[in-house]
Amino acid sequence: MEIKDRVALVTGSASGIGHAVSFELAKREVKAIAMVDIIPDVEIAAEQLNNEVNTTIAIPFQGDVTDDKFREEVFATMSKDYGMVSICVPGAGITRDSLAVRVDKETKKASIYSIEDFKKVIDVNLIAPIYWAMEMIAKIAEDRARRDQKKWEPDEGVQGAIVFIGSISSKGNKGQVSYASTKSGIEGASATLSKEAIFHGVRCSVIHPGFTDTPMVRAMGEEYIEKYILPETQLGRLIRPTEIAEAICFMIHNSAVSGSLWADAGWHPSP
Repeated sequence: MEIKDRVALVTGSASGIGHAVSFELAKREVKAIAMVDIIPDVEIAAEQLNNEVNTTIAIPFQGDVTDDKFREEVFATMSKDYGMVSICVPGAGITRDSLAVRVDKETKKASIYSIEDFKKVIDVNLIAPIYWAMEMIAKIAEDRARRDQKKWEPDEGVQGAIVFIGSISSKGNKGQVSYASTKSGIEGASATLSKEAIFHGVRCSVIHPGFTDTPMVRAMGEEYIEKYILPETQLGRLIRPTEIAEAICFMIHNSAVSGSLWADAGWHPSP
């Protein structure tokens, strides 16, 4: 699918992978990009992108990705002002890392992972990206229905592409019972939607990045990164966000690429 002149939407785009994806899409000449994030820095990120390309293509939206009304408003605004959104990278995510069960050394009592934290991570990392993706599929489906187009045919060209952000943690990672659960769930959601959405000409896939140089990973601390991450990574360094962004754009552009792409830099955890 050609990226040029498409309308794109990226959540979690104020920093990290989402930020890098937005800039990479701009390099590939999208018509417009909805940059979505909960923090005010999304305004700065959009301004930086527009300055870099010397035109206004990035439109910032500050809000909670778990808010249904906010999601609908973003799609409505983009559709009205720029046209149908046909590229969606729902990349917003959070972590609430902790062991599933902890035993207090003094009291010998066990405590289990906070259910409130688990639900929050599920809302942001699993439910929200699925619904942002389905919103785009629905808009494309409605547009086709209005034009009396039913089952998509290959000669029409791909109508849209979605790339979910998974993680190597989807295979299990100590201290990430909630995060790993959501990233594993994304795999199932992507596989299911890919079977349904292609009826409307929309492709779905998921990329599983390894440890990437983002604020989320840096929050683990330099000592943890040096001791537990880099020794198990073949590259001997954190992945650059631009490397993941380039891989995502490859997945969008190359319609033969389906399913999952593991961009883990050769990271393999010790037994």
